[in-house]
Amino acid sequence: MQLKLSEHYNYKKLLRFTLPTILGLVVTSIYGVVDGFFLSNFAGKLSFAAVNFIMPYTLILTSLGYMMGSGSSALIAKTIGQKRPDQARKLLTGLFVVSLILGIGTSLAGRALLNPVLDLMGCTPALRQDAYTYALILLAFLPCSMIQMYFQTIFVTAARPLHNFVITLCAGVLNIFLDWLMVGTLGWGAAGAACATGLGQSLAALLSLVFFVKPMAGKGENALYFCRFTITAREVGSAMVNGMSELFTNAATSIISILYNFQLLRFAGENGVAAYGTLMYVSMIFMAVSIGYSIGVSPLVSYQYGAASHQELSSLLKKSLVILLIGAVSMFGLAELLAEPLASLFAGYDPELMDLTIQAFRCCSPVFLFSGFAIFGSSFFTALNNGPVSAAISLIRTLVFQIGFILIFPLFWGLNGVWFSMVAAEAMAVVITAFLVYCFRHQYGYFKTGWNFIQKFAF
Repeated sequence: MQLKLSEHYNYKKLLRFTLPTILGLVVTSIYGVVDGFFLSNFAGKLSFAAVNFIMPYTLILTSLGYMMGSGSSALIAKTIGQKRPDQARKLLTGLFVVSLILGIGTSLAGRALLNPVLDLMGCTPALRQDAYTYALILLAFLPCSMIQMYFQTIFVTAARPLHNFVITLCAGVLNIFLDWLMVGTLGWGAAGAACATGLGQSLAALLSLVFFVKPMAGKGENALYFCRFTITAREVGSAMVNGMSELFTNAATSIISILYNFQLLRFAGENGVAAYGTLMYVSMIFMAVSIGYSIGVSPLVSYQYGAASHQELSSLLKKSLVILLIGAVSMFGLAELLAEPLASLFAGYDPELMDLTIQAFRCCSPVFLFSGFAIFGSSFFTALNNGPVSAAISLIRTLVFQIGFILIFPLFWGLNGVWFSMVAAEAMAVVITAFLVYCFRHQYGYFKTGWNFIQKFAF
């Protein structure tokens, strides 16, 4: 039976509702890992390093899709909670059109700026050709990528997360098959990996569009589907402000990845960039669990906020923190346990690179004890339609702590300082997130019931 946003959610229902979104993002991350596997093992470590070198630039541009998806989802879910389903459908359609136009414009601008950006990033001659080819092809598919990202959260708001998982799975299977064909069999290297990723994104975008045509949208007064619309600048601005944190998180993370690559080139050369690439591919899978849960629960938070149900809002927050704590400890244990097998998967052909990758895993695994809470905190405020606070968490987490620590720690600990800086930044971000959640408790009322131990310390 399909769950509704208006229901009371116990742990079982909450996990059932969010699991498809979690699995969808894990699958997306896995086929990113498959890209890396085929590139590293069939095209060589230079092609692998080149793709990871330019990846942050493409992610900065695609982060606009996350902004529109998350911001629109929060606004639409709040509107449904206010019992205005017709307006919610108009918002769905109008904001989709805005996202598509934004994707086309960003694709054209990204391709025009590619060469200057490579120069600015300090790309070495050994990496330049593959980095340019990969980015040029991927940017051609950018509108499709943004459509996929837009609907990723909208599916959850429509209470149809399983549909999103099936679409993501289909796109992932196509991507993996094309990686095998284009990179592993035909030997197209970075160009093949980019084509495989782009075609997978195109399939996901097409299928997503089909599911929001009225005959495919399901039944019920709150069903979401395309309709005739008018959209105001205020509504577009509201969605963008709501999604600012997702934009800042992804853009800032990409900028920081550029800085990490710069530092790693100084301390370990191309091997350092390749080791960081392996670490990021695996981290994507682990982070996908936290991001997927946060995306999955956000429409429930937005709905209860729109319905002014403080009790349900409090219940969702409390249960979410318990789930995140269990997930954090589990992921830390897995990271420690699987460090060597995962390093061997990507770098087993090069003993020096493999040793460096294992070292990176050992140093960075405590990141997973902290990262999920900051990710959830930012998404929680986005769901509450408070884009500025959500963006503040993202900016402090990335631009303040991560940039500060990556510049300072290597001065004392060299290469290990690069890895340790990730852990320190995430730990500090949790402190800031907890402080902001506590400060806004009166405005949103999520500590009013079921938090006796916190109420004792309230002031």
